[in-house]
Amino acid sequence: MPAVRPATLSALRRAVSALEPSEAAADAADRFPLGLAALDGWLGGGLARGALHEIYAERVADAAAAAGFGLGVAARAAGGRPLVWARQDLVGVETGQLHGAGLAAFGLDPAALILVRVRDPTAALRATAEAARCAAVGAALVEIWGEPKVLDLKASRRLALAASASGVTLVMIRLQAEPAPSAAASRWSVAAAASVPLEANAPGRPAFAITLLRHRAGLGRRSWRLEWDRDSAAFAPSSLHRPVVSVPAHRPVAAEDGALWRRAG
Repeated sequence: MPAVRPATLSALRRAVSALEPSEAAADAADRFPLGLAALDGWLGGGLARGALHEIYAERVADAAAAAGFGLGVAARAAGGRPLVWARQDLVGVETGQLHGAGLAAFGLDPAALILVRVRDPTAALRATAEAARCAAVGAALVEIWGEPKVLDLKASRRLALAASASGVTLVMIRLQAEPAPSAAASRWSVAAAASVPLEANAPGRPAFAITLLRHRAGLGRRSWRLEWDRDSAAFAPSSLHRPVVSVPAHRPVAAEDGALWRRAG
């Protein structure tokens, strides 16, 4: 095998680096705060707008929590502009279908959501790429089940570049999958958390246990417990200030009252 000259290797490295958004560009990118001061402070003001962010459900039973956190992130990025949500049919079968009343209870206007139902991961990625190219879209979510071969490093890089070019923030929700290398600006693990019931013993605010797994700026791993406040459309500190017993893994995906999801059939 012929030796590679240093000058050639250096040029190759520069060409590969040009394929990904630079650290300087990421630092200078517009950011959107999530609403929780401690979290935003750790992130340097919030998450990068016009970037790809990944959210992994810790377990299959946490699918609704992962999607709820992802929806909150996307809503913060969108700033009132329309959202696109691409869902594999298999995701709906395994975790339940979205319904308007639940979205409204979350604080999202269902009329501002464009729901795209697709048969397979290839179609889901294609729909997300199309949404990323439309600057009128505030943010786009995509839910992917499992670890399809089509979702490789190259595919995630294409989405990240499309998001950077248009300024559309992309949120990818991964279910039944292990974290893998990608071009995402941030990667998170999410599990459901307990919350305090509201007045008249009404269901409490959506609560999440989140962990930052990776950040392009090199931020260390850290965890938070937080809730979604529909009135301010922002994340807020957890209302529980003491350890609680974990919710059983075999609990229902979501309650019928105020839930984002509803079982079909």
